[in-house]
Amino acid sequence: MNAQSLDPILRLNTVLDRTGLSRATLYRKIRAGTFPKQIRIATSGKGWQESAVQDWQRNPMFWSANDTSPS
Repeated sequence: MNAQSLDPILRLNTVLDRTGLSRATLYRKIRAGTFPKQIRIATSGKGWQESAVQDWQRNPMFWSANDTSPS
C-alpha cells in the first residue's frame, strides 16, 4: 500500500471549513495556481488530498502549485 492511498480525500465543504475561504475565492486561487488542484475521485466527483490542503495551510500566502511535486 503506498502513501497516497492513505491520504484522505477532502470534499468541497470540508476544504471551505478548514481554510475559511469562500467557494469563489477557492476556485480563483486554483486558477491562479495558489491553491492545490482537485483530483478526480469518481465520474462526477472531485476532492483534495488532505496533505495538499495541509501544505497550503502551513504557508498560504506563498504556496505555489510549482512548489509541489506531481502526484
